[in-house]
Amino acid sequence: MRVLLLGATGTIGTATAAALLGSGHDVICLVRESPADKRNEDLEKTRKGLSGAQLRFVDVLSIESVEKYGLKGEHFDAVVSCLASRTGTPRDAWAIDYKAHSQLLKMAQAAGIRQFVLLSAICVQKPLLGFQHAKLAFEKELMASGLIYSIVRPTAFFKSLSGQIQRLKQGKPFLLFGDGCLTACKPISDQDLACFITACLTDVEKHNRILPIGGPGEAITPLQQGEYLFKLLGKKPRYKHVPIGLLDVLITILQTLGKLMPMLADKAELAKIGRYYATESMLVWNPQTQAYDAQATTSFGTQTLFEHYQQLVAGKVEVQLGEHAVF
Repeated sequence: MRVLLLGATGTIGTATAAALLGSGHDVICLVRESPADKRNEDLEKTRKGLSGAQLRFVDVLSIESVEKYGLKGEHFDAVVSCLASRTGTPRDAWAIDYKAHSQLLKMAQAAGIRQFVLLSAICVQKPLLGFQHAKLAFEKELMASGLIYSIVRPTAFFKSLSGQIQRLKQGKPFLLFGDGCLTACKPISDQDLACFITACLTDVEKHNRILPIGGPGEAITPLQQGEYLFKLLGKKPRYKHVPIGLLDVLITILQTLGKLMPMLADKAELAKIGRYYATESMLVWNPQTQAYDAQATTSFGTQTLFEHYQQLVAGKVEVQLGEHAVF
């Protein structure tokens, strides 16, 4: 198939490009342009990570740019989007998670593209935050579009659960919210998720469905992550328990000050996002029982979080945390 891929420069997007190419698809990546002072460095890194795919630089918020430099009036069989807002603040989320996608969907319909695979997030099940509402708004449009759709809602990513390794190496305690058992998740690797996304193109069982997906094995709590890391590093377990109420106080202060300083309003939203992930499990939500259900969260793939930890500690892999770091 001839596939238009968005969000290819992110870690999930790069893995998805590789999986698509490995399955024999022709991949054209729409890539956001970098600032001039970073362009050469970023371009070299992008081309290396997306070797075998065709790159087209566009402004994803400009219909004219996407049509002129991206689509170019050519034929495509499907759109695969791993594109997401970088910060999760409402302004960014509604611009990228909703508007950019909504515009692209209309262009896809006009161009006769028949299929759209969207990487969403499992946390939209209980929408309390701006970026969740933005994602849901586009999901609704996609489902009503008439295109064959697959909405992939993954659980936690490996990189979002790798931020404390350096702390522990430095002899610092492992940070836990509450008792460390408030939440659980089934983390999925970039490569396994990329394979699942790619399969959505050809597996009819994945068509016209919302697809929550986690990695292999049982659900893992933050406390279990800490226990494993201390054992792996050969260190005596040390924990620092952070009260959820502390986050509530911080959010209230930032929201109050944000009325005077808009920059602090964004920080309040980021604090709310942190609180959400500290108190909500990344598993399928059962509205009947009003509880998260690990058994109902489909497992996929072969790579486990603990295997990833082993590779990180051994220096066999690196992870760029970016905005995805929990700590």
